[in-house]
Amino acid sequence: MEAILRFSILYAPLIYLLLAVGALFVIRRLLRSWREGRAAVFGLEREMAQRRTNQAVALLVIVLLIGLGEVALTSFLAPSLPARSILTTPTVNLLTVPTNTLSPEMIATLGEVTPVASRMSETMGCIPGQIMLTFPQPASEVSGQITLEGTADIPNFGFYKYEVAPLNSDLWSTIQAGRKVVQDGELGFWDTTTLTPGDYLLRLVVTDNEGKALPPCVVPLRVVAK
Repeated sequence: MEAILRFSILYAPLIYLLLAVGALFVIRRLLRSWREGRAAVFGLEREMAQRRTNQAVALLVIVLLIGLGEVALTSFLAPSLPARSILTTPTVNLLTVPTNTLSPEMIATLGEVTPVASRMSETMGCIPGQIMLTFPQPASEVSGQITLEGTADIPNFGFYKYEVAPLNSDLWSTIQAGRKVVQDGELGFWDTTTLTPGDYLLRLVVTDNEGKALPPCVVPLRVVAK
């Protein structure tokens, strides 16, 4: 089901184009068989023309049903699913062993950790009016289920998603996604009880209709037990 949904979303313009061409071809065939039926003199000719008319009507109904199914998948079903059901997510190979060695200088720098306070004080990469998280606020404490608020409104808008990762980590987990433009409103919900209390980064990623993701808006926060 996920493969069908992903294919329907990625190739929706091509599918609509093919359906439109198919519908025009079937309508042309229907009109031609209808004219042949009206011009027929003998009963056998009328019967054959009626048979071709019925076949054309059946094909037109099939094309319309496929079109309605495509609209339902892309407009109603896709926004209700998490982004991981829509996007192809790369899989981390846990069996891969690094072959490069670290120099003494690089090993020495591993102990130098960016102070938490400096990363927990402000947002990063946000663009007012286009890509913005307004709630929760930077360095705030959240618990339970919360409603995320902000803006996801870029030229050639495609969809948005919001993700979370532990502080000082690049392991982002997708929370939810949406396919409607949001301007200073509700982006969706987040159940923070699924996370271990601690410091996290929350980011909003907006992608255009060509599949290009813009730099995300990142907000540092702390998850606490409810």
